[in-house]
Amino acid sequence: MARPVTSPRARLRAALAEGTRVTGTFVKLPVPDVVELCGLTGFDFVVVDLEHSTLTEADAIGLVRHAERCGVPALVRIPEVDAPLICRLLENGAAGMQLSMLGAAAQARALVRATRFAPEGARSVSLANRAAGFGLRSPEGSSGGLKAFLAAERDDPPLLVGQVETPWWRDGDSWDAVIGALDVVFVGGTDLAVSLGTDPGGDDHRAAVTEIERAAERHGIAFGGWAPSRAAAQGQGLAAARYLVTGSDLQILAAGLEAAAGEGGNG
Repeated sequence: MARPVTSPRARLRAALAEGTRVTGTFVKLPVPDVVELCGLTGFDFVVVDLEHSTLTEADAIGLVRHAERCGVPALVRIPEVDAPLICRLLENGAAGMQLSMLGAAAQARALVRATRFAPEGARSVSLANRAAGFGLRSPEGSSGGLKAFLAAERDDPPLLVGQVETPWWRDGDSWDAVIGALDVVFVGGTDLAVSLGTDPGGDDHRAAVTEIERAAERHGIAFGGWAPSRAAAQGQGLAAARYLVTGSDLQILAAGLEAAAGEGGNG
């Protein structure tokens, strides 16, 4: 039951490997139409936000299921490694996990263990879910079952994104131990600026972003980050970002509503 090579997860990984910039946005609203619109309007992926939103687990599962059906890779931002939650999200079609506040080797190891089956990890196995085709034959006619599912996940594993939001490496911690297993090292720009006591785009902030970019380059993984818009990326040191998250559905909606209200004048 091998996953088709055109799966959303595989397409996103291939684009990152080719050095192509991919652009997404955070999804904070529990509305399936949002992820569908993101795909229709040209976003390459979405990040369902379980950190800074009111989304429930059920909301997130509904969003990743709909995104996969629409062919849109949907990662999920999580504030901590919760292995059972991660398992349920992956079983429902999440393309990967984006872990906030990454800054310790133990966190990175826990993320890998929660997203990989043995022997690489400790993710719990079940075929009674949509990612495993519910144990039935695949659309291509090949046999389903445990062996095929494990092979598909081994060949096309969940994407792993680690958000760096504090300058932990300046205290002597090893980049090798923390980001070596990731697909993307991601600058959490606002938190990083606050932790440095500066503004986003300030000199110390940009120096820290450059250090993160160089670490990603040394380890051969994609460099990424958040900006309020594509145009603002360069000013925040993200000109070389291959995985760029711009704004959020709420921010885009607010801007559109503000513009519409302004057009209406006072009457």
